[in-house]
Amino acid sequence: MTMRLVHDCFVLKYSPSTALTVSGMDSSFRALRSASNALTISSDMATIILFIAKLDTVHIGTHSNLYTFRMCIAMCSDWNMPFPRPIDEGRVMRGQEISRLEGQVSRLDEKAYQVKSQSGHGLYTVVRGYRDYWRCSCPDHIYREVKCKHIWAVEFSLRLREKVRENVVIQPITVSSCLYCGSAEIIRDGLRHNKSGDIQVFNCKSCHRYFTVNLGFERMKHNPQGITTAMQLYFSGESLRNTARSLRLMGVQVSHQTVYNWIQKYTGLMEKYLDKITPQVSDTWRADELYVKIRGDMKYVFAMMDDETRFWIAQEVANTKESHDARHLFQMAKERTGKKPHILVTDGLRSYHEAWMKEFRTVKLADTTVHIRNITLEGTHNNNKMERLNGEIRDREKVMRSLKKDDTPILTGMQIFHNYVRPHEGLEGRTPSELAGIQVRGDNKWLTLIQNAAKHKTGT
Repeated sequence: MTMRLVHDCFVLKYSPSTALTVSGMDSSFRALRSASNALTISSDMATIILFIAKLDTVHIGTHSNLYTFRMCIAMCSDWNMPFPRPIDEGRVMRGQEISRLEGQVSRLDEKAYQVKSQSGHGLYTVVRGYRDYWRCSCPDHIYREVKCKHIWAVEFSLRLREKVRENVVIQPITVSSCLYCGSAEIIRDGLRHNKSGDIQVFNCKSCHRYFTVNLGFERMKHNPQGITTAMQLYFSGESLRNTARSLRLMGVQVSHQTVYNWIQKYTGLMEKYLDKITPQVSDTWRADELYVKIRGDMKYVFAMMDDETRFWIAQEVANTKESHDARHLFQMAKERTGKKPHILVTDGLRSYHEAWMKEFRTVKLADTTVHIRNITLEGTHNNNKMERLNGEIRDREKVMRSLKKDDTPILTGMQIFHNYVRPHEGLEGRTPSELAGIQVRGDNKWLTLIQNAAKHKTGT
């Protein structure tokens, strides 16, 4: 070891197996408390520049090649700080390659991920700790204390997922060309005053023809604002009759049956359009069942939801609980997302386990879906997120005083409202579709969805 004085600091040269004790130098205490200013380390890992401030003793302990030390500071108790390390480009490149492979990185919860071993010896767990410090269960990270390729793979996977989620954007429909000649030379030319409201009239300067655009609401007696307001009120918790009463305050005179007809028409239109857009869901799914009354008979609603985005993937109504075949629910979920989960969380219902064995279980252990059945109300494995979705269905059922038929459009409308319209407090005010890479723009999301669904149907 050699030691020399350079202005207000010591320059210590040492070997990794040497324990050093330094004392007696006055300098800036604040500089020592700041990790960025307190020390630097050379690329050859042989020189440390350490600022020392009003200390009796600073002990630096090293062991093996880990380059980790503890500084015992008399004025502020113990302080642990790891050495900064140069980035290993080889690990970065291997981590990037792993992240691009399908099914290599799977999410366990908000802070834990699993990465498949590239040598085929199992799975490694990567956990996000304090101040976004990652820990991995692989030997490379444990014994060398380096940022291994599995941590890099998780970070690249998260960045790639955020980038992919920005791909699908559903914009409000705007009139940009003439319906007759296709010319872009159109101007607004007054309003057409209908009984239920005003509709913009356009004039084409090329063919000199007038036209109106009411996409999705053609031949409807009432205006789009009234119809979409009715859907928002109903799926926010109002009954059909209360919704009709609220619309009368806006000057829209309708019956409760008309409101139901609107819901039936437009939920079917939006469902066909949205089913063709694949959500970017995570690798952990949850399933649960809820008993409801349909025309006075006891039925069960089986639902599948993504854990990370809370996207309601699929649902079906069954006559029984114990003897119901849940394979159809799993098949719909796979078709909707284009993938199968790495982890499936359910309760102990036998129907889920039998469906898992037939749909998600594979001969190759590394590709099979892990089925978690021992869930509790508290602890690591719980189904609380799914129970929150069940609460939404239960609240709707209480207002309706039971559903009216098995293929009711109400459940489909609730699914659309949950995924694309309703902001969730648990998602920081965002909708599940936004986290799943489907953004619906515009102040009136019902209007945006209906117009795009109608445009997609007509092919215009």
